[in-house]
Amino acid sequence: MKNPRALVTGASSGIGEATVRALVESGWDVIAVARRQDRLAKLAEETGATAIAADVTDPAAVGKLADTVVAGGGLDALINNAGGAFGVDTVANGKIADWEKMYNVNVLGTLRLTQAFLPALRDSGRGSVLLLTSTAGLTAYESGGGYVAAKHAERALANTLRLEEAENNVRVIEVAPGMVRTEEFALNRLGGDEEAAQKVYQGVEKPLTAADVADVIAYALNVPHHVNIDQLVVRPLAQPANHKVIRTGQ
Repeated sequence: MKNPRALVTGASSGIGEATVRALVESGWDVIAVARRQDRLAKLAEETGATAIAADVTDPAAVGKLADTVVAGGGLDALINNAGGAFGVDTVANGKIADWEKMYNVNVLGTLRLTQAFLPALRDSGRGSVLLLTSTAGLTAYESGGGYVAAKHAERALANTLRLEEAENNVRVIEVAPGMVRTEEFALNRLGGDEEAAQKVYQGVEKPLTAADVADVIAYALNVPHHVNIDQLVVRPLAQPANHKVIRTGQ
Protein backbone atom coordinates (compact mmCIF):
# COMPACT_ATOMS: atom_id res chain seq x y z
CA MET A 1 0.00 0.00 0.00
CA LYS A 2 1.39 3.38 -0.96
CA ASN A 3 2.17 5.97 1.66
CA PRO A 4 -0.88 8.04 2.63
CA ARG A 5 -0.86 11.60 1.30
CA ALA A 6 -1.56 14.67 3.44
CA LEU A 7 -1.83 18.39 2.82
CA VAL A 8 -0.95 20.83 5.60
CA THR A 9 -1.90 24.51 5.36
CA GLY A 10 -0.06 27.26 7.21
CA ALA A 11 3.07 25.14 6.83
CA SER A 12 5.69 27.88 6.70
CA SER A 13 6.09 28.19 10.48
CA GLY A 14 4.86 27.10 13.90
CA ILE A 15 2.43 24.22 14.25
CA GLY A 16 2.05 23.80 10.50
CA GLU A 17 5.78 23.40 9.92
CA ALA A 18 6.07 21.01 12.87
CA THR A 19 3.13 18.98 11.56
CA VAL A 20 4.81 18.55 8.18
CA ARG A 21 7.89 17.21 9.95
CA ALA A 22 5.91 14.87 12.22
CA LEU A 23 3.86 13.39 9.38
CA VAL A 24 6.87 12.87 7.14
CA GLU A 25 8.63 11.09 9.99
CA SER A 26 5.64 8.78 10.46
CA GLY A 27 5.51 7.75 6.81
CA TRP A 28 3.23 10.24 5.09
CA ASP A 29 3.83 11.94 1.77
CA VAL A 30 3.17 15.57 2.67
CA ILE A 31 2.22 18.64 0.65
CA ALA A 32 3.20 21.78 2.55
CA VAL A 33 1.09 24.84 1.70
CA ALA A 34 1.55 28.46 2.77
CA ARG A 35 2.06 31.88 1.23
CA ARG A 36 5.80 32.21 1.86
CA GLN A 37 7.59 30.31 -0.89
CA ASP A 38 11.08 30.83 0.59
CA ARG A 39 10.18 29.17 3.88
CA LEU A 40 8.36 26.35 2.12
CA ALA A 41 11.35 25.66 -0.11
CA LYS A 42 13.62 25.32 2.93
CA LEU A 43 11.14 23.00 4.65
CA ALA A 44 10.82 20.86 1.52
CA GLU A 45 14.59 20.57 1.24
CA GLU A 46 14.88 19.47 4.86
CA THR A 47 11.96 17.02 4.92
CA GLY A 48 11.25 15.83 1.39
CA ALA A 49 7.78 17.35 1.48
CA THR A 50 6.27 18.90 -1.64
CA ALA A 51 5.99 22.69 -1.36
CA ILE A 52 3.16 24.63 -3.00
CA ALA A 53 2.67 28.34 -2.34
CA ALA A 54 -1.00 29.32 -2.05
CA ASP A 55 -3.22 31.69 -0.08
CA VAL A 56 -6.22 29.98 1.54
CA THR A 57 -8.19 33.24 1.40
CA ASP A 58 -7.95 33.33 -2.42
CA PRO A 59 -10.64 31.15 -4.05
CA ALA A 60 -8.79 30.97 -7.38
CA ALA A 61 -5.56 29.89 -5.66
CA VAL A 62 -7.42 27.19 -3.71
CA GLY A 63 -9.03 25.88 -6.89
CA LYS A 64 -5.67 25.71 -8.66
CA LEU A 65 -4.13 23.99 -5.63
CA ALA A 66 -6.85 21.34 -5.57
CA ASP A 67 -6.46 20.63 -9.29
CA THR A 68 -2.70 20.23 -8.90
CA VAL A 69 -2.90 17.96 -5.86
CA VAL A 70 -5.66 15.72 -7.18
CA ALA A 71 -3.89 15.32 -10.52
CA GLY A 72 -0.71 14.39 -8.65
CA GLY A 73 -2.20 11.43 -6.81
CA GLY A 74 -5.24 12.41 -4.76
CA LEU A 75 -5.36 13.06 -1.03
CA ASP A 76 -5.94 11.09 2.16
CA ALA A 77 -5.80 13.83 4.81
CA LEU A 78 -6.39 17.57 4.85
CA ILE A 79 -4.94 19.42 7.84
CA ASN A 80 -6.58 22.84 8.10
CA ASN A 81 -3.98 24.63 10.19
CA ALA A 82 -3.81 28.07 8.55
CA GLY A 83 -5.26 30.69 10.88
CA GLY A 84 -4.32 33.31 13.40
CA ALA A 85 -5.45 35.99 15.82
CA PHE A 86 -5.23 39.72 15.16
CA GLY A 87 -5.74 42.29 17.90
CA VAL A 88 -6.70 42.20 21.57
CA ASP A 89 -9.44 44.81 21.57
CA THR A 90 -12.68 44.47 23.48
CA VAL A 91 -15.85 43.82 21.50
CA ALA A 92 -16.81 47.47 21.99
CA ASN A 93 -13.55 48.64 20.41
CA GLY A 94 -12.90 45.78 18.01
CA LYS A 95 -11.72 46.66 14.53
CA ILE A 96 -14.02 45.29 11.85
CA ALA A 97 -11.02 44.72 9.58
CA ASP A 98 -9.38 42.47 12.21
CA TRP A 99 -12.57 40.46 12.68
CA GLU A 100 -12.97 40.05 8.91
CA LYS A 101 -9.36 38.93 8.56
CA MET A 102 -9.72 36.35 11.34
CA TYR A 103 -12.99 35.01 9.97
CA ASN A 104 -11.64 34.86 6.43
CA VAL A 105 -8.55 32.83 7.25
CA ASN A 106 -9.77 30.69 10.17
CA VAL A 107 -13.30 29.90 8.98
CA LEU A 108 -13.70 30.65 5.28
CA GLY A 109 -10.17 29.47 4.49
CA THR A 110 -10.98 26.17 6.16
CA LEU A 111 -14.28 25.99 4.31
CA ARG A 112 -12.64 26.68 0.93
CA LEU A 113 -10.02 23.99 1.39
CA THR A 114 -12.50 21.47 2.73
CA GLN A 115 -14.95 21.95 -0.11
CA ALA A 116 -12.16 21.78 -2.67
CA PHE A 117 -10.74 18.51 -1.36
CA LEU A 118 -13.80 16.60 -0.12
CA PRO A 119 -14.31 14.75 -3.42
CA ALA A 120 -10.71 13.47 -3.31
CA LEU A 121 -10.99 12.56 0.37
CA ARG A 122 -14.17 10.60 -0.30
CA ASP A 123 -12.50 8.83 -3.21
CA SER A 124 -9.56 7.93 -0.99
CA GLY A 125 -11.64 5.48 1.03
CA ARG A 126 -9.70 6.56 4.13
CA GLY A 127 -10.05 10.32 4.05
CA SER A 128 -9.61 12.60 7.05
CA VAL A 129 -10.21 16.30 7.61
CA LEU A 130 -8.39 17.69 10.63
CA LEU A 131 -9.14 21.19 11.88
CA LEU A 132 -6.75 22.95 14.20
CA THR A 133 -9.00 25.12 16.34
CA SER A 134 -8.23 26.43 19.83
CA THR A 135 -9.49 26.37 23.37
CA ALA A 136 -10.78 29.83 22.40
CA GLY A 137 -13.44 27.83 20.55
CA LEU A 138 -14.56 26.31 23.85
CA THR A 139 -14.59 29.26 26.24
CA ALA A 140 -14.78 33.01 25.72
CA TYR A 141 -12.32 35.41 27.32
CA GLU A 142 -12.02 39.17 27.54
CA SER A 143 -10.24 41.03 24.74
CA GLY A 144 -10.43 37.98 22.51
CA GLY A 145 -13.86 38.39 20.95
CA GLY A 146 -12.89 38.21 17.29
CA TYR A 147 -10.66 35.16 17.68
CA VAL A 148 -13.13 33.49 20.03
CA ALA A 149 -15.92 34.03 17.50
CA ALA A 150 -13.85 32.67 14.62
CA LYS A 151 -12.75 29.56 16.51
CA HIS A 152 -16.28 28.88 17.75
CA ALA A 153 -17.39 29.04 14.11
CA GLU A 154 -14.61 26.71 13.01
CA ARG A 155 -15.56 24.24 15.72
CA ALA A 156 -19.20 24.37 14.56
CA LEU A 157 -17.98 23.65 11.04
CA ALA A 158 -16.11 20.58 12.30
CA ASN A 159 -19.06 19.23 14.25
CA THR A 160 -21.43 19.66 11.33
CA LEU A 161 -19.03 18.19 8.80
CA ARG A 162 -18.50 15.10 10.96
CA LEU A 163 -22.24 14.38 10.90
CA GLU A 164 -22.40 14.85 7.14
CA GLU A 165 -19.30 12.92 6.07
CA ALA A 166 -19.34 9.80 8.28
CA GLU A 167 -21.42 8.00 5.64
CA ASN A 168 -18.64 8.75 3.14
CA ASN A 169 -16.02 7.17 5.43
CA VAL A 170 -14.36 10.55 5.98
CA ARG A 171 -13.15 11.24 9.51
CA VAL A 172 -13.42 14.77 10.91
CA ILE A 173 -10.98 15.50 13.72
CA GLU A 174 -10.64 18.64 15.81
CA VAL A 175 -7.45 19.42 17.74
CA ALA A 176 -7.90 22.37 20.12
CA PRO A 177 -4.65 23.61 21.72
CA GLY A 178 -4.35 25.98 24.62
CA MET A 179 -1.22 28.10 25.17
CA VAL A 180 1.39 27.26 22.54
CA ARG A 181 4.61 29.23 22.30
CA THR A 182 5.50 29.71 18.64
CA GLU A 183 7.62 32.30 16.89
CA GLU A 184 4.74 34.22 15.32
CA PHE A 185 1.29 33.71 16.91
CA ALA A 186 1.46 36.24 19.75
CA LEU A 187 3.69 38.55 17.70
CA ASN A 188 1.12 38.74 14.90
CA ARG A 189 -1.74 39.16 17.34
CA LEU A 190 0.00 42.08 19.04
CA GLY A 191 0.93 43.90 15.85
CA GLY A 192 4.61 42.97 15.89
CA ASP A 193 5.27 44.20 19.45
CA GLU A 194 8.03 41.80 20.53
CA GLU A 195 8.03 42.91 24.18
CA ALA A 196 4.27 42.46 24.54
CA ALA A 197 4.46 39.08 22.81
CA GLN A 198 7.08 37.84 25.27
CA LYS A 199 4.89 38.86 28.21
CA VAL A 200 2.18 36.46 27.06
CA TYR A 201 4.41 33.56 28.11
CA GLN A 202 6.25 35.28 30.99
CA GLY A 203 6.62 33.03 34.01
CA VAL A 204 5.02 30.01 32.32
CA GLU A 205 7.56 27.28 32.86
CA LYS A 206 6.58 25.05 29.96
CA PRO A 207 3.98 26.28 27.49
CA LEU A 208 3.22 23.84 24.70
CA THR A 209 5.54 23.85 21.71
CA ALA A 210 4.61 23.48 18.06
CA ALA A 211 6.16 20.01 18.14
CA ASP A 212 3.90 19.00 21.05
CA VAL A 213 0.81 19.85 19.04
CA ALA A 214 2.21 18.25 15.88
CA ASP A 215 2.72 14.99 17.78
CA VAL A 216 -0.96 15.07 18.79
CA ILE A 217 -2.04 15.73 15.20
CA ALA A 218 0.09 12.87 13.90
CA TYR A 219 -1.34 10.55 16.54
CA ALA A 220 -4.92 11.43 15.65
CA LEU A 221 -4.26 10.76 11.97
CA ASN A 222 -2.24 7.57 12.49
CA VAL A 223 -4.73 5.61 14.59
CA PRO A 224 -6.74 3.03 12.55
CA HIS A 225 -9.20 4.72 10.24
CA HIS A 226 -12.28 3.39 12.03
CA VAL A 227 -11.16 5.38 15.10
CA ASN A 228 -12.42 8.98 14.89
CA ILE A 229 -10.98 11.28 17.53
CA ASP A 230 -13.80 13.81 17.46
CA GLN A 231 -12.08 16.43 19.58
CA LEU A 232 -8.75 16.48 21.35
CA VAL A 233 -8.08 19.36 23.75
CA VAL A 234 -4.41 19.81 24.65
CA ARG A 235 -3.06 22.36 27.13
CA PRO A 236 0.17 22.81 29.03
CA LEU A 237 0.00 21.60 32.60
CA ALA A 238 0.46 25.22 33.70
CA GLN A 239 -2.82 26.19 32.02
CA PRO A 240 -5.64 24.16 33.58
CA ALA A 241 -8.20 26.55 32.03
CA ASN A 242 -8.21 29.53 29.69
CA HIS A 243 -8.60 31.90 32.62
CA LYS A 244 -5.99 30.22 34.86
CA VAL A 245 -2.28 30.13 34.06
CA ILE A 246 0.38 29.20 36.60
CA ARG A 247 3.26 31.67 36.38
CA THR A 248 6.40 31.36 38.49
CA GLY A 249 7.34 34.35 40.61
CA GLN A 250 3.79 35.65 40.74
